[in-house]
Amino acid sequence: MEEHMAKKLYVGNLSYSMTEDDMRETFGKIGEVLSAKIITDSETGRSKGFGFVEMANDEDGDKAITSLNGSSLLDRTITVSEARPQKERSKSGFGGGGGRGRSGGGGFGGGRKNNNWR
Repeated sequence: MEEHMAKKLYVGNLSYSMTEDDMRETFGKIGEVLSAKIITDSETGRSKGFGFVEMANDEDGDKAITSLNGSSLLDRTITVSEARPQKERSKSGFGGGGGRGRSGGGGFGGGRKNNNWR
């Protein structure tokens, strides 16, 4: 169905001063990072305090979860977990962050139209 190589991680409670480079560096100590993305508010451009990191393989992904979840990064205790796939959202009726109606043009959170995040 889907290739089990890369593992996408959800990273929460990030410091607002955290950058994608910081994230790449932190997770890069554990394994190869394919991408690091901090979700920003489309209106203000400010960090929403969470993001996603894609690790090159499951093993590194799991290692990142066990070693970084609950750890302190820039004075915030971050949460790291496996990102849930966007596709099946049957249980909870809403997307992350009150994605009802028009999500402020930020393409994220409303995942209704298209599942085009790789």
